[in-house]
Parts: sequence; C-alpha cells; structure tokens
Amino acid sequence: MAQSPDLRPSPDALLKLAEREARGKLKVFLGASPGVGKTFAMLSGAKRLKAEGRDVMVGLVETHGRSDTAALLEGLEVLPRRPVAYKNRTLMEFDVDAALARRPDLIIVDELAHTNAPDSRHPKRFQDVEELLDAGIDVWTALNIQHVESLSDVVAGITGIAVREVVPDTVLERADDVVVVDITPDELIERLRDGKVYLPDNARRAADNFFKPGNLTALRELALRRTADRVDDEMVDYLRQNAIEGPWPTAERILVCVGPDAHSQAVVRAAGRLAHGLNAGWVAAHLDPIGRDAGDPNAMKRVDEALKLAARLGADVSRLSARDLPTEVLRYARRENITQIVLGRSRASWFKRLIGRSLSDEITRQAEGLAIHVVTPVTDKAPVFRWPRPLIKASAYIAAFVAVAIATGLSFFALNWLPPPALSMFFLAAVLLCANRFGTGSAIVAAILSFFAYNFFFIAPIHTLTIASPHELLALTVFLLVAVITGSLSGRVREQSDAAGRRIFQTQMLFDFSRKLSGTATIDDVLWAVASQTASAIKGETIVLLAENGELQIKAAFPPEDSVGASEWIAARWALNHREAAGLGTTTLPNAHFIFRPLTTPRGVVGVIGLRPGAAGLSAEDERVVEALIDQTTVAIERTLLAGDAAKAEAMAESERLRSALLSSISHDLRTPLATILGSVTSLRSLGGQMPKESQTELLSAIEEETRRLSQFVTNLLDMTRLEAPNLELKRDWVDLADIIRAAVARGQMAWPDRRVDLTIAAGLPLIHGDSGLLEQVVFNLLDNAHKYSPPDASTQVGVVERNREIIVEVSDEGEGIPPEDLERVFDKFYRVKHGDGRSAGVGLGLAICRGIVMALGGSITAASPIAHGRGTRITIRIPVPAAKAE
Repeated sequence: MAQSPDLRPSPDALLKLAEREARGKLKVFLGASPGVGKTFAMLSGAKRLKAEGRDVMVGLVETHGRSDTAALLEGLEVLPRRPVAYKNRTLMEFDVDAALARRPDLIIVDELAHTNAPDSRHPKRFQDVEELLDAGIDVWTALNIQHVESLSDVVAGITGIAVREVVPDTVLERADDVVVVDITPDELIERLRDGKVYLPDNARRAADNFFKPGNLTALRELALRRTADRVDDEMVDYLRQNAIEGPWPTAERILVCVGPDAHSQAVVRAAGRLAHGLNAGWVAAHLDPIGRDAGDPNAMKRVDEALKLAARLGADVSRLSARDLPTEVLRYARRENITQIVLGRSRASWFKRLIGRSLSDEITRQAEGLAIHVVTPVTDKAPVFRWPRPLIKASAYIAAFVAVAIATGLSFFALNWLPPPALSMFFLAAVLLCANRFGTGSAIVAAILSFFAYNFFFIAPIHTLTIASPHELLALTVFLLVAVITGSLSGRVREQSDAAGRRIFQTQMLFDFSRKLSGTATIDDVLWAVASQTASAIKGETIVLLAENGELQIKAAFPPEDSVGASEWIAARWALNHREAAGLGTTTLPNAHFIFRPLTTPRGVVGVIGLRPGAAGLSAEDERVVEALIDQTTVAIERTLLAGDAAKAEAMAESERLRSALLSSISHDLRTPLATILGSVTSLRSLGGQMPKESQTELLSAIEEETRRLSQFVTNLLDMTRLEAPNLELKRDWVDLADIIRAAVARGQMAWPDRRVDLTIAAGLPLIHGDSGLLEQVVFNLLDNAHKYSPPDASTQVGVVERNREIIVEVSDEGEGIPPEDLERVFDKFYRVKHGDGRSAGVGLGLAICRGIVMALGGSITAASPIAHGRGTRITIRIPVPAAKAE
C-alpha cells in the first residue's frame, strides 16, 4: 500500500538530523545556579566512560577549591592550559589548538559561558566548543541557566545582579543532550554553608546576595521550564523524522521592531523568549526613517548591537526604510506572513509626543488580524522633562534667520511700490528657499519668523505684535498656515529627493561596477575592480584573498598592500574554512583590523574579502551596497572560472582530437610499411631458395624502401617533439645554405631515384646562422611532400636566390594543388588535405615541422597554389641574412 504524501518524513527534520550526524556530540549539564553538582556529574560520567575504554580527556575543569570534585580528576588525562599574558598577570586558558591536535573521542570543557582572554582566537569559550564539535570531537560542558542569553535580563530582574557572560540560545538548542542537575534550594544553601560551593568569604557574600531561597526557586523553575521546552522540541523532531502523525504546532511568525532606544536589547530578548515558547520563526527589523540624518552614533551602535543579539538568538535580520514607518511595518508584516509583532514602548516626553506619533500606538491602531505585544522594561522610569535636542542643525536655524532678514529688507525696499499684502510673497519665497536648501525643519522656523516679522514691521500698528483689524489677523493666520504647509511639502520633497539621489548614486555605482565586471576577461581584472570599488564604497580599505592549493594568497588590495598581520591571516582562514564572517566587529577574532567575509560561489568558497571601514563605520545603506558588490563579485568570479574551465575543456577536447588523429595516423603509417616488411621477410625466409634473383632483389628493395619510410616517420615525430619542448635551443653555426640544399636533393634522389628534381642555385649566396641538420630536414620534407602529391612523371623545381637581405628557397611541384582555404592550415599538426578521391597521405607532420624549424631560425614559410594552369603548389622559405655576414 502506497504511503500517503502527508505521512512522509519531514525533509527539514531529516536535514537537521544529517547535520548533527556530521558533527561531534554536545552534552550540556544544566543547572539552576552554581553548586548544584554539574562538574561533579560530568567527571563521574567521564570516569565511567574511561573505565569502559573510551578515549576521554579533561580539557578544562574549575574545581573552585572543592576537594571531592578535585578527587575525580585522578586517573583522567588533563590537557595543559595555555598561558596568556594580560595586564601584568598570567591567565591560564583552554588550549583549543592542543585539543584539536590531541583529538580525543570525548573532551570535558567546563564553564561554557566563560569569556576568553584578549587576543584569543574566539572571544567566548562556547565558540571554542563549536570548533571542537565541527572537528568531530564529542564535548561535555556545564552551564547555569542565568547564562542563557534570552533569559539574562529575566535573571537580572529576579536576582538584581546583571549577568555579563552569556551563551546564545542556539548553542543550547543544538545540543544533542541536556542533563538537568538539580537539588532543592534548602540543600544548596546547606552546601553553601558547609563550604562545598565557595570558599568561606565568598560563600558569605553569595548567601547575602544571590543564594536566597526565592532566587533559587525562580532559577530552578527557569531551568526546568527550558528543559521541558527542549524535551517537547525533541519529541516533535522525532515525530517528523519518522513520519508519525500528530497535532503539529501552528506556523507562527514573529516580527520584533528594533529601534535606537536604550532598552532595545530587552525587547529583542522578550521576542526571543516568545518565539522559543511558540516554536516560531522570527524576524528582527530596524526601522530607518527616510530623510532623517544618521543621528546619534551611540544610537546607531545600540541598533547594531540589538540586531547582532537577535541574530545570535536565531532571528533573521532585516532593515526597513520608509517615511511612514507604521505603514511600512504593517506592509512588511503582510508580505512576510507575520502573525505577531513585538514592540518596545518608551515613555516619551510631552514635547516628543506633540511633534510626532508613537510607533507602538500607530501600529496598534492600524493593525488588523495581528497580535501586538508592547514591551515596557521594568527599568523604564517616569518621564523627566529635558530640553529637547535640536531637531535641525544650527546652520539651518541661521539660514532661516538670514532668509527672513533678507525678505524683510526687500519688503522695506518695495514698500513704496507694493501694498503690504503683496509683501508677504517675499517671506513666502524665503520659506520655500529654506525648505529647498535645508529641509522641513528650517522651513518651519522660517515660517514662524516670517509671521512675526511681517506682523511687526508691516501690519498696523507697526512695531508691535498687536493686530488692529480682524481681516489682517485672518490674512496673517492664513499666511502662516500657507507658509508652514508649503515649506513642509517643499522640505519633504527635498528630503525625498536627497534620499532618491543617494539611491540613484548607489544604483549607478552598482551599474557601473556591473558594466566594468562584464568587460573583464581575467580574474585578476575582476579582483582589482572589486577592491577599488568596495574601498570607495566603505571609504576605507579592501583586500581580496583567493584560495590556491588550500592556502590563501593576496590577489588584490586597495590601497595596494602585499601583506597583513597574523591576526588578519587567522581571521581570513577562519572565514574561508567556516564560511562565515570573522575579524573586526564579529565574535570571532574581533581584534583583527579587517572583517573578512567569504566569497561563496556555486562551487564553494573560493576566497575571502577583507573590509576595513573608515572612521564613520558602515551605515545600513553602506552595508547593503557592500553586500551587493560582494554578490556581483562572486558572480563575476564564477563567470571567469567557468570561462577558464571552458577553455581548459576546449583545450582538452582539441588535445583529445589531436591524440586520436595521431594514433590513427601512426597506426596507419606504421602498419603499412611493417606489413610490407613482414611479408617480404616471410617470403624470403620460406621461398628464398626457390625465388628468381630478380624477385629477391625486388623484395629486398621493398624492405629497404619501407624501412627508410619508417625511419623518416620516426624522425618527424622526434623533430616535432623537440620543437614543442618549452626550452628549445637550436644548434646555431655559420652554414652555407647552398650546400645544405644540394645535400637534401642528393638524399632525395637516393630515396626517390625515379623522380626528377630541377635545382637552381644563385651564385654568391651569403652564409646564414642556423642548424645545418634541421635545415636539411626542412628541404627533405618539402621534397617528400612534393613527390607525394604530384604525378610520378612530374618534375619538382627547387630554387635558391638572395633578395633584400633574405635567402629565398622555393620548392614547387606539378600536383593538383591545395584549396585556398587550406593554404594556412597545411602547416598545422596532423592536418592533411583531402584528395579528390577523399583520401589523404601522410600523418600531417612534415610541413608542421618545417614551419617550426624555420620560425625558430627567425624566418617564415608560406604556401601558394595554384601556380600554373590551375595546378601546382609552391612552398616559399625566407631566412634573413645576418648583418655580420651580409657581404
């Protein structure tokens, strides 16, 4: 019976299982607080495995002076710690490199939330553990519930103690086993009093602050709840992997809005807890109003830290830009199928509420079909009046004052010709000028100043702010409204125009970069283009490294650079091997001066790009531009690599074609003379005494002819191999070309005694600098070619003359000739001209050898056909005469 599609195992669950199988196994001993016995439980289990023959090592364990815990270390191999110098003292840290080199089956690494010493490869110990797991080593570790990142603020609210060392929730979620080590609060306090948790002085302070029954009970509940949630997740994974029917959780999706507020991280943690409790996916989005300046750099830093926290907690990160943020948030929620929105509510001052809308209030009012969660941190205090920060820059205030002053002066000048109501146009023009140049804030200030200036100087009674006539009050009020509205609209258009201009500039930059990449033919050109363009975009430095034979090599940098520091090399290799960013601003080797990002193509990671932003850092728009540049770079690199692969494939195909042609020709040209020789030898051996003398002579002549033919064929192959050698060095000497040609013709007459050769050599030929043996072989090959392609009764002409400081050798035959399209190709290896009967002679090496030798001597060789009456071929060789021997 066919299985229902609905009952098939979940692909996501199977992929998750496969990823776990490829890594080492992580077992976390989780406790509600220090002293519950996590380390004791780990070491006890390790000793049992050691007794069973398992390769177990203690990478790092903190005993905190507990004798019973220290006693469990006996019999276990302990990894030496790595000393690190820090502030005139030596810290003993876990040596991850030694652990990777030792590579045990199981390693114990205590205190997962520990912060490593500066200049370590990873800032946090849990990252060391991740590297061990990626290497296939099983790890046991210990963790207290207060160090789970999404719960750190909850723990701080319960205990009043801020937790600085935290571990991302994803580490706990990816653990293969979580063991809760639990005892009652009373037992724990009793252990504390007995000195089994801390030394006496520390124990007294802990009992007064942290180890209170209420605190311990709350922490115990958090640990048990988190473990229960994990057990539920494991059950769901098992059901999905095994296609077992059951009630699945509904597909909730949460959006958390991240702003520059001081409590934005608390909002993110609240959203993380909500998403974890609902088994829901979630997105953290920063809202960036269009037209607003970058603002307070500390606020932008808070935004970046909150987004990084959200990413560590498992959220997808996005950035939204719009003028109407509530509308954009709701539009994004509909587009991404968001079901719940988490917002932070700040108790803004009366002034801020007067000039702007509250995001949480607007979203709550406009939302339909969404659950809205508004988070108000406990630490948020009642609003205290503070003078508002200036909305616009001082230059905009000054510009508004100057513009109104100029408008007032012009109005005084035009007062003799224009009625007072018409003078308001000067002030309106000043408002529009400020709006167009400095934005909405400057326009509103100019409108207010214009209102008072116009009233004070031009509305009776003059030089007072009193208005005598009602219609003048109405006119002045209308003027103020018109000025404010037109100024606001004009300023908004200007701000939108500036934002559009920035986007056009970025789009044009990306377009120009794309065009530049499309015109690059080599990977070096691609890398230099991306290095210069990216450095310009981030107003800093860029370096590009590619992997060659497993090692990174610097291929391009802007400004030009041919070396980087040791920290940068380590970060670059980490980014390459782990396919994630490392270096400056990340959690891996943050002390490096560059942030390295992998260049990932469909064939894998081919290299990394290092970025070192300028003093201003990277804004959200810069980040998007850099990501687009990197994406285009990976496409261009893949294109050039594919082009190289295609060229190699074409070369291999051509090589295969030539190899097939060579094997075919060699087999034919070897088989024919060998068959003749074998037949002649067999006949002479079996019938030699019975054959007439003439028949024996004929067979011996055939053996001699075919042997000479084989010798010529082998000579051609050896000459071709010699000419194709990368370091060809010809033997050069002063030789008489006339003597060489006479020797070649005499050798040809011995080989072809029935063929007629007409030789014409001009008198007084100068000596040339060359290899006599190879030159004779050239002429012999040309004679062979002429005899092969001409009738038996035809003659071959050989002429030698000197003309224009060149010795010209011409070998002509009376054959059927060469087609015009083949005149150049006849000098290619293994190319043979088809005859009228469709057959071709030879292996196609003779003329190729001739061209190679002549060109090596600095000469040239060409073919012409037909030469007379539509028939015949002439091969012409031109060899320059050296100046020293020209006379």
